[in-house]
Amino acid sequence: MAQTAVPIAIAAPAEQGIKKIIFASAAGTMIEWYDFYIFGSLASTIASKFYQTGTALGDIIAWLAAFAVGFLVRPFGAIVFGRIGDLIGRKYTFLVTMTLMGLCTFAVGLLPTAETIGPLAGIILILLRILQGLALGGEYGGAATYVAEHAPANRRGFYTSFIQITATLGLFLSLGVILATRLGLGDAAFKDFGWRIPFLVSILLVGLSLYIRLSLRESPMYQKLKTAGKTSTNPLRESFANPFNRKWVILALLGATMGQGVVWYTGQFYALYYLQNIFKLNLVDSNLIVGIAILCATPLFVVFGALSDRIGRKPIMLAGMALAVLTYYPIYTTMQQFAPWIGNDGKTLSGAYSPFVLGILVFIQVVYVTMVYGPIAAFLVELFPTKIRYTSMSLPYHIGNGVFGGMVPIIGLSMIQATGNNFAGLWYPMLIAAVCCVIGFLFVKETNHVDITADSTQAQFKS
Repeated sequence: MAQTAVPIAIAAPAEQGIKKIIFASAAGTMIEWYDFYIFGSLASTIASKFYQTGTALGDIIAWLAAFAVGFLVRPFGAIVFGRIGDLIGRKYTFLVTMTLMGLCTFAVGLLPTAETIGPLAGIILILLRILQGLALGGEYGGAATYVAEHAPANRRGFYTSFIQITATLGLFLSLGVILATRLGLGDAAFKDFGWRIPFLVSILLVGLSLYIRLSLRESPMYQKLKTAGKTSTNPLRESFANPFNRKWVILALLGATMGQGVVWYTGQFYALYYLQNIFKLNLVDSNLIVGIAILCATPLFVVFGALSDRIGRKPIMLAGMALAVLTYYPIYTTMQQFAPWIGNDGKTLSGAYSPFVLGILVFIQVVYVTMVYGPIAAFLVELFPTKIRYTSMSLPYHIGNGVFGGMVPIIGLSMIQATGNNFAGLWYPMLIAAVCCVIGFLFVKETNHVDITADSTQAQFKS
């Protein structure tokens, strides 16, 4: 049932300065991603300090299960904080989520290990991950919506792509802090107590970001609605009980975000764990390979975001998914030829180890990440009207990215352990990306022409 589009006059972005808005939003979101990913980046180093299963890979899988809990609760965070964001505003909601994330990360740095308090250490860790997941579930939608609602219509993909960079920069920052701490303290001290430092320093980063964000004002589109008394009284009901809007929430998940999620986590996290646990690379080499690949590919988020303003969001995202499906297998079989070890025992030298070649192959995977991730914030913002945008876009994003994507490492390594096939872990992301690509091609509409100030956005889609 199409609604009549009624434009809402908004203040010009120049009132606050779009650059300041992007910097403040992106800096905060990057730090929140850093907090979230520091946990995963240290998996191979400290998993056994909290979980003892009898094997090194088993300890990693147990740690990844705790890591995955944070992903599984992200949709609940999207519902809770998305609703708050649509009821009281974007700015104050992501201030709350950032504070919660920072305090939880700091607490992990203080947490006693299993050697001191036994299994309780692992249980407390899971509880902290749950709180982190809830916080991140509310952060991304707020930041993306806030920037999009300030951006000029013809450059929405370009400006929101800076928010997309933050997830990758957060991972890159986590790898950099780990490397600096490890190289500064030495391996023995790092494994003993130095691993806590990356968790503890996050409190300083969060404090700085909160200071920056407090100077921002509310989104002009949301403020206009609030002044006119037109904000939603029940964002959850309007987002998910309304069949018309619910259809687009489901299509956003099945035709975009679940494929984007598995490509993202395969190209960055799964590749890192694969280097460390299958190829047996040490912490420094594996983090350098992935970190340099991420650094080199990062500008492409903005390139593809800007390109989506010209040619559309859909073709770029679907191309990234299709390339992943077609090339993951040859990429990983080639990676094996240049790994330092043959087999899973970590004892037989291959004689052909090449960090450079491995870096190139990881870089290719991160290019796919930039294709699927660069345009998606603008795409999701354009799907939903202002009064329920925060809630409606957050849920499919965090199910697709957090649940489907976040499960890639643990499903992948578990399948390898169960089958003995080093490539079995690729079946899951390839299947999800393929299904998403088909659904997206057949049913998802292009959005880059949509007027997001209208009461209805879906009614404007081209057939």
